[in-house]
Amino acid sequence: MELFWDIIYWLIPIWMFFLIPFSTFYYEADDGMLMAGTSVGAKPNSRICEAIKYEMFVVVIFGLIFALTYLFLNETSIPVREVVGPAFSVGPTYTIVQNTAVNATFSASQLAPMGDQDVAVLTSNVANPDLGTVELSVNPSVFYAGLMAWMGWFFFALFGAIGMAAMPLDLILYFIHRPRHMDAVEFGEAQVMLRDRVNELVNVGELLKLEREEKAQQNGAKSGGFFNKEARKAASEEKKTLLQFKQAVYLLEEDAEDFANCTENYKNYNPLIPIGCLLGGICAFIISLFWVLHIILYMLPNTPVTPFLNTYFEWFDSWFPLFGVLSVAIFSFYLLMCAVKGCFKFGLRFLFFQVHPMKLNKTYMSSFLFNIGLVLLCALPVVQFSVSAFQDYARNTTINQVVNVQLQYLKFFGWFWQKKVFEYALLVILLMTCIYLGCRPRDSSGSNSIALRDRLRSRVG
Repeated sequence: MELFWDIIYWLIPIWMFFLIPFSTFYYEADDGMLMAGTSVGAKPNSRICEAIKYEMFVVVIFGLIFALTYLFLNETSIPVREVVGPAFSVGPTYTIVQNTAVNATFSASQLAPMGDQDVAVLTSNVANPDLGTVELSVNPSVFYAGLMAWMGWFFFALFGAIGMAAMPLDLILYFIHRPRHMDAVEFGEAQVMLRDRVNELVNVGELLKLEREEKAQQNGAKSGGFFNKEARKAASEEKKTLLQFKQAVYLLEEDAEDFANCTENYKNYNPLIPIGCLLGGICAFIISLFWVLHIILYMLPNTPVTPFLNTYFEWFDSWFPLFGVLSVAIFSFYLLMCAVKGCFKFGLRFLFFQVHPMKLNKTYMSSFLFNIGLVLLCALPVVQFSVSAFQDYARNTTINQVVNVQLQYLKFFGWFWQKKVFEYALLVILLMTCIYLGCRPRDSSGSNSIALRDRLRSRVG
């Protein structure tokens, strides 16, 4: 199993810093250049050269980070307790080597079942009340697993917490607002509303195009850079405006699809989809609730109040072990799904970065790569979180020895895990998300396009 985990430790950074960035650079190397007639679109190998050039920059930066952190932070201080037993004498010792008795370090009586004398020796042992430490250097694969886990925890604590609250709510809301047959009046009102939103977004797109052309002309006259405060402010405002436009377009596509399911596609719409979403939402709510209770009752207290889910998994092992393993897989995989859901929900509501939805036959390559990278970045935090949460169930596993012994006491990184900083952050963000979604359960979908159009008109021309 050590070889298996070593392979996993190395595959994640290889995918994160080699394969995914190179693929992203390759597919976006000629973005916006084909129409300009540049060499990226004209030469066959230009896209590969552009991708390799940017990939070398990524490799150098993260290679230096990995090398320097391993050079200075590769030691772990494992706490140990010294136990001193009474002095006693033993008789002649021997062992059997090829049917020949030779001297050894134990006697024949020590191989017999434990008796009263052995119990007396064990009870007379004296444990040192003060803990000592053993300083060890971890191997590179384990250290980089800890580094990647620490980096991924910041994303998982944020997106995972948001997803644990948003996943059940969105699935249940999909059932509540499922497509229903419209009469003539409802059909007309919905059609007019969608047509008005389409026209508004078309106007917004034209205004965005005019604004970019004006800025391109201004940049030709005077240059702005990173140290130019006005240029940075304008670039940030432009990015926020573009994200808001993309958000409005995505929500319009969702509403148009729902409108089609209520009208011309109503007879072909599968009624089992909303029912499946309802059942999935109920299951997601139960799993999220169990995770919250398990964190509070088992993970946060220094002395767990109750093993909780560990008892449930061990009970499965007593009669059919496969169910216990499947339950652990379900609870762990649910966290990865919540991370992806939380990232999408966060980007859709707060417009910090471009949203990357995953839809059947409608997913761009950039969205695939983004979500794969997010899953890989959150994979090791989820493994570490699950091992710590199910420590009683996984006490004899190889990964438990790595996570709860070596990584737990690493220099610098170990402080975050010993103080349970990320677990507290996850619970706080989850609580704040529940309050926020309780006030605004649905994504806004209509009024922002009009405000965006008016703001662009005031800036253009």
